[in-house]
Amino acid sequence: MLIVYCTVPNEDVAQAISRILVMEGLCACVNQIPKVVSYYLYEGEFCEDDELLLIIKTSQVNYLALEKRIKELHPYKVPEIIASPLSEGSTEYLSWMQKSLR
Repeated sequence: MLIVYCTVPNEDVAQAISRILVMEGLCACVNQIPKVVSYYLYEGEFCEDDELLLIIKTSQVNYLALEKRIKELHPYKVPEIIASPLSEGSTEYLSWMQKSLR
């Protein structure tokens, strides 16, 4: 299982991406964290943006399809899509996750 992090520019984008990923079975769950401030350099310019953070739970098997779908839906040219392995979790939750995925 994986935890995927993706920042988005606003609530509408967050809801649209989250709903589609869950409904298409590409992830088991998405948590939305409001009011994340991101600082970064992009194309030589310093940027400071208010964003929201999506925490997406999926499997390694679904990762490439999930990444592709986020890129199709996301308004950014280069969206943040990073994944970390889920090393531990309750048996019941991990079982539910597995059943929720296509």
